[in-house]
Amino acid sequence: MDTPILVTGTAGFIGFSVACRLLDEGHRVVGYDSVNDYYPAAVKRARLEELAGRGDAYINVEADLCDLAAMRELFDNHQPRQVCHLAAQAGVPFSMRDPFSYQRSNLEGFMNILECCRHGGVGRLVYASSSSVYGDSTEFPLSESLRVDRPISLYAATKKANELMAHSYTHLYGLQTIGLRFFTVYGPWGRPDMALWIFAEKITNGEPISVFNNGRLKRDFTYIDDIVAGVVKAVLCPGLEPYEIFNLGKSQVEKVVDMIKIIEASLGCAATIEYLPAQPGDVKETWSDISGAAARLDYKPQTPIAEGIPRFCDWYNQHPELAAIVADWRRQQ
Repeated sequence: MDTPILVTGTAGFIGFSVACRLLDEGHRVVGYDSVNDYYPAAVKRARLEELAGRGDAYINVEADLCDLAAMRELFDNHQPRQVCHLAAQAGVPFSMRDPFSYQRSNLEGFMNILECCRHGGVGRLVYASSSSVYGDSTEFPLSESLRVDRPISLYAATKKANELMAHSYTHLYGLQTIGLRFFTVYGPWGRPDMALWIFAEKITNGEPISVFNNGRLKRDFTYIDDIVAGVVKAVLCPGLEPYEIFNLGKSQVEKVVDMIKIIEASLGCAATIEYLPAQPGDVKETWSDISGAAARLDYKPQTPIAEGIPRFCDWYNQHPELAAIVADWRRQQ
């Protein structure tokens, strides 16, 4: 039987979605996640329950990225030859409140992954970077060839550090590493700390929503199914170079205020908006150049926000128990 693919972060939004796709395509998957409390664990547990229902092709390991002994045991027991590392401490604002969680998960944890891949005979490591590495660049669309040495958040700095660490392991040990810079991923099972869930929750409950940079924020919103297609290609497709970096986005810039209009129409509720100044660490605009991923990964995002946002809103309405848990958690923050 083929060796399984290791996917870290399977209790998280993207990791869960990638694991589902790989299982649907007939692969065996070992998932690795600590199920931390960055946002309500009930959302993460619900994702893991979905994966557990896929049968014996999925094996779950609950452990921390910084637990090197647990990670070594996993590599010894399952001997994955492809690793898709999607676990990380996410979020820009939180990096200013708890910077050491980023040092642990995104730096020490990534080092553990690299070391286990190096010594475990892994053929390819695919890992999550972020569009945040571009900082507040005004050179659009954002291309992988741009300088990315001026991050404006600690989160972004840790993601750029991951790219540098991966490069060193490719150079020193021949480990093939493929970094993916994600652009504002959204969709069903999305993260409760991101704008789409927050806006849907508050609009539904008749609460005002905060829109930063006085409503002038623009984002390259990328639907989860499109991201997953790119990630799976990066894990499985032949012919990639030893070290590669790809943007994965929709390559279409959208105003956040336009996203809100689609949410209002999908939920049948009007939003009360409070316009606020920009948050520290937040970039004003993202817009991806995906020509590299298109050429090398045959990456072809299909889903406009006019289709993707209503799909999230439908999913949100179908999971009132999760919505209630998250709303109660948010009130206690």
